[in-house]
Amino acid sequence: MPVGLSPINGPVSKKGSVPMIRFEKIVRTSAALVMLCFMATSSMLAPAVAVEPLAKDLFGAQKTGSAGPASAHGFYSKGCFSGGVAIATDGPTWQVMRLSRNRMWGHPQMIALLEDLSVKAVAGGWPGLLLGDISQPRGGPMLTGHASHQLGLDADIWLTKMPDSRLSAEQRENMSAISMLKKKSLYVDDAIWTKAHAYLIEQAASYGAVERVLVHPGIKKKLCDTVTGDRAWLSKVRPFWGHEYHMHVRLACPKGSPGCKGQEKTAAGDGCGKDLAWWFTDEPWKKAPPGTKPKPPARDTMTMASLPAACRAVLEGGLTNAPAGQPKSTVEAVAPAVPQARPDN
Repeated sequence: MPVGLSPINGPVSKKGSVPMIRFEKIVRTSAALVMLCFMATSSMLAPAVAVEPLAKDLFGAQKTGSAGPASAHGFYSKGCFSGGVAIATDGPTWQVMRLSRNRMWGHPQMIALLEDLSVKAVAGGWPGLLLGDISQPRGGPMLTGHASHQLGLDADIWLTKMPDSRLSAEQRENMSAISMLKKKSLYVDDAIWTKAHAYLIEQAASYGAVERVLVHPGIKKKLCDTVTGDRAWLSKVRPFWGHEYHMHVRLACPKGSPGCKGQEKTAAGDGCGKDLAWWFTDEPWKKAPPGTKPKPPARDTMTMASLPAACRAVLEGGLTNAPAGQPKSTVEAVAPAVPQARPDN
């Protein structure tokens, strides 16, 4: 072939074959497109990686308790329970609030204690209990609100006195609990606080099964400053954030729950010393620096892999049966499920 001729397009310039360069680019581009198509097809044919659902969605969807013996599995903020029962929405000495949440379920020991406490409270001059959240039917992480309340061993009791009349379902959804504190203060408002409040908390702490009773630091201080005589029960009353509207009663791990992990026992003494004084410094109330990204609640990342293995069986269990000897009131039907109400007071 004569020098300077292209086998395809004839004459070429001294700098090289422009047509040949273009031909090579077309070949390379075509090869790249073929490779991209192959990769795209392969990714479409590859099996999708399943995303494990959040435990809060699985447990929050349960409408009834789990069959089998009553047993708590795991820790208060990472667990579940079987054999739970629901307290009646109305009893002679109590009323359940926020019915739409369906959080009136608990371990039978908790339900029996609440019923008994309500009777003692009325006998001492308290008009009756307004019950907040106990637990979901099978425990587990909640859709909103609490980190704990997962074992059926926690219960919120409002420090608002029960009215003489029965509240409607709408009133139970919208009525607010009353704060025991002065506005913008850490201290109890003496215009609201009464001896009956102190009596109610003392009665709750008096049960051997009760491990601790959480209240706002201001309430704990009020008790420390005013309680006379036997003060041993004060050791169970522990200060904690956000409990100015209610007290949080927690039971120790019950018998028949080998998989239940208990909390450290409260320290000896009445708890009115240095530990309480810390709550009245700036340290507990410091705000995060501007721009700090808040850590998501554990419930927003917790999957079934995070919970005890027994919790999978609890989810798969059938409708709960009333334990032998359990009062009929604790297994009455609960209100139909409706959309979740706002997080708790």
